[in-house]
Amino acid sequence: MAGNAPKAVLQGGPEGLPERIVPVDPPGAELKIPYRGGYEHFRATKREWDTAEGRLPVYEWWERTELPG
Repeated sequence: MAGNAPKAVLQGGPEGLPERIVPVDPPGAELKIPYRGGYEHFRATKREWDTAEGRLPVYEWWERTELPG
């Protein structure tokens, strides 16, 4: 993960995701997070949350795709 990339807060999706604050590059792009044999997809919202790392945009879960096999 890039140290200087902008970050976002993930909302929704599986409770077991290891990180809820993640880099997002480029900002506004859809995020695809690998998790347990598939991908969790998150989309940018217009909301922001105050976090220990500052005010960050909120990305909301909208679907999961499974990897073949």
